[in-house]
Amino acid sequence: MKFAWIDLRTVPEAHRESVVDAAVHARLAGIVSDDAALLDTLPPTIGRVLIADRPAASPHLVVTTVDDQDQLDRLTATAAFVRVRDDRTLKLACAAAVKLEHTVVAFADPTKIPLEIVIAAADGAAGRLVTVVADLEEAAIVLDVLEHGSDGVLLAPSDATEVFRLARLLEARTAPLTLTTLTVEGIAHNGLGDRVCVDTCSHFREDEGILVGSYSSGFILCCSETHPLPYMPTRPFRVNAGALHSYVLGPDNRTNYLSELRSGSTVLAVDSEGRTRELTVGRAKLESRPILTITAHSPEGVEVSLTVQDDWHVRVLGPGGKVRNVTELRRGDELLGYLATEQRHVGIPIGEFCKET
Repeated sequence: MKFAWIDLRTVPEAHRESVVDAAVHARLAGIVSDDAALLDTLPPTIGRVLIADRPAASPHLVVTTVDDQDQLDRLTATAAFVRVRDDRTLKLACAAAVKLEHTVVAFADPTKIPLEIVIAAADGAAGRLVTVVADLEEAAIVLDVLEHGSDGVLLAPSDATEVFRLARLLEARTAPLTLTTLTVEGIAHNGLGDRVCVDTCSHFREDEGILVGSYSSGFILCCSETHPLPYMPTRPFRVNAGALHSYVLGPDNRTNYLSELRSGSTVLAVDSEGRTRELTVGRAKLESRPILTITAHSPEGVEVSLTVQDDWHVRVLGPGGKVRNVTELRRGDELLGYLATEQRHVGIPIGEFCKET
């Protein structure tokens, strides 16, 4: 789980109490200060982190500033603060991230390449990397660098409002979904219709796609064009998703019609294990093509429907990430899907009666 520490050292005194209250209320991971007496006053429900220029005896987590390898080698504490300003200090940050339980890193330059190097160097290490960020916009970027991101961020907020906004940013990390196995009941060829290809700004993995369905109660996992096809190159950023009326599942349990997607919209990439990540749409391409409708049902008897382009190269995913061409589906075949528990009003889940056929 990603986490955040709040740095009190530069918070104006007039806002300090409200910032602390906000951090405690929002259940952030820790408060950082160079004043041990101030940390002593904090409630036990929040972590207390003492920044010290040299090793210090304290009941709190002590983060000692180090500036060279000799200091790091002699360090008896389990956490260090490294300011990265050149190649030497970058190597020091990498060594600390591999060795210590916590490494706090501040970067002198705005480029994120040094952070990428530290993340790569520490890959597989047990410690946690905390990156100093200037604002919430930088925090969002830092948490996603190399698709792994810093384990935590350290922010000096201007007031309590920024603390709550940071907490919401952490909560926005997409949660996994519980997928279900659907059984195909039939395929119907419907003639001409308008279908949408969703081109994202990211590469899909081989067992990833997006969840699309004609009914708000159920979705089928549509495969990306990551897998090789005859007669055409792969498009690993694309999902040939379905007819324009279809729902597509996005972040925060919201849906959009495929016809509503635009450059800058967001969709939820989902893999065969239900892991999710938010993707940005680069464009949505609508074209008239022959279409077919897949009808399937869940073990509980929930009916799921998906209308897609009627062509062999359009694919959906089955259990285990098995790729299935839609024109070869037969009654009894198994697909991966997702069942929603709520109906929808303008894409927002709502507990009302609604029957879709």
